[in-house]
Amino acid sequence: MNKKMKIIPVFVPHIGCPNDCVFCNQKKITGMGTVAPSGKYVRDIVEEYRKTINEDTYTELAFFGGSFTAIDINLQEELLAAGKHYKDMGVVDSIRCSTRPDAITDDILILQKKYGMDIIELGIQSLDDEVLKKSNRGHSRNDSINASMLIKKHGFVLGHQIMPGLPGSTRKKDIKTCLDSIAMHPDMVRIYPTLTIKDTELLNMYEEGAYKPLSLEEAVDISAEIYSHYAVNNINVIRIGLQNSDSINEGEDVAAGPFHPAFRQLVEEKLYLSSLIAALKNEELNDKHIIIEADDKLMSFLAGQKKSNVKKLMEIFHLKQVSFKKLNNSDEIIIYDKNKKIGSFDKSLIFQNYLDLQ
Repeated sequence: MNKKMKIIPVFVPHIGCPNDCVFCNQKKITGMGTVAPSGKYVRDIVEEYRKTINEDTYTELAFFGGSFTAIDINLQEELLAAGKHYKDMGVVDSIRCSTRPDAITDDILILQKKYGMDIIELGIQSLDDEVLKKSNRGHSRNDSINASMLIKKHGFVLGHQIMPGLPGSTRKKDIKTCLDSIAMHPDMVRIYPTLTIKDTELLNMYEEGAYKPLSLEEAVDISAEIYSHYAVNNINVIRIGLQNSDSINEGEDVAAGPFHPAFRQLVEEKLYLSSLIAALKNEELNDKHIIIEADDKLMSFLAGQKKSNVKKLMEIFHLKQVSFKKLNNSDEIIIYDKNKKIGSFDKSLIFQNYLDLQ
């Protein structure tokens, strides 16, 4: 897809959810309350976005924020019909929704297909039944497996959303969730390390000492490994971490946990650092000056925020200096000691390199 992509988000906060997960406060996450949207609401949003969308833009209508397929059928059809109207007009190219694994049946999927749904994202969160129970998810591991199978059978694009760091989880359980997810062959994935949002049961658990959130470093580390597993299996990771917004801000709505406005950047910096370390591990570099040659677009990932990767390389290898040189339109990263090439790697190998170091 060469076209620029534009998402038109329609939030259906919590109206389809049968229970309250411990980590969830949809009002905070979506910036909305629980007022049910309508067909008119969908049309108003699309018409507003149409003012800023060019004809050469690939446009997707996305029903987010709740369990779309668990909404009352009449309302669901009203929302879907509004979306299909714009898809039939060619204003919208595709439609997606997010939902719960236990809100997927053959009949539901037939309805979605009738109204032009293309992508269904499942909030599986974890594939460990103990973790799901402690998080009050209200569904099981098997629900996620069965729902994924049905979505694939009916010809939809399948998305998975997972949440490392939930109550009762461990690194081992989070990695197993990732590997079990891969076995279901999702087409895309979102990785959302668990945040403790204000006015949630998880905050109560945290304040009572019953829950310990991941540190930022732990979340970056586990996310880098999960990202790498998906990447080497050719599964597109479309989002890592909740995004900074007017409604989700550290200190305002996030009470605890690994929130960072550029979380994905931190994860990708970690991956590049690991490949740099692997490329240099057999070199004697004490008090030397190395030069890293790479495409300009990769420089920020290689250097790290506030030159964090540079500082770590200098500490690990006792370097005197680390410099960078632009190598235009190249996927290769080359490392020199003066004019002598001492290491290199292709950017496509950062994921496997990271897994090899675990």
